[in-house]
Amino acid sequence: MDMGLLWSGVLTVILGVISWALRSFLAEMQRIQILLNRTREEMAREYVTKAEVNTDIDRVLDRLDRLDEKLDRLMAR
Repeated sequence: MDMGLLWSGVLTVILGVISWALRSFLAEMQRIQILLNRTREEMAREYVTKAEVNTDIDRVLDRLDRLDEKLDRLMAR
């Protein structure tokens, strides 16, 4: 009887440790999944649209054109 009781105790402890480790692993996986989803949302906010890029490039090109005109006027003097 004592051997059977000892064996049951050992198995209970082993199964308890395994179930605790599995639960911790699953909780960590869920946490990582949440962080990954948040990262995806934040990355989408940081991207610019093609329209915004085109607007910014047009502004830069306009400034360069004006600067070019000023340089041409200075060179003509």
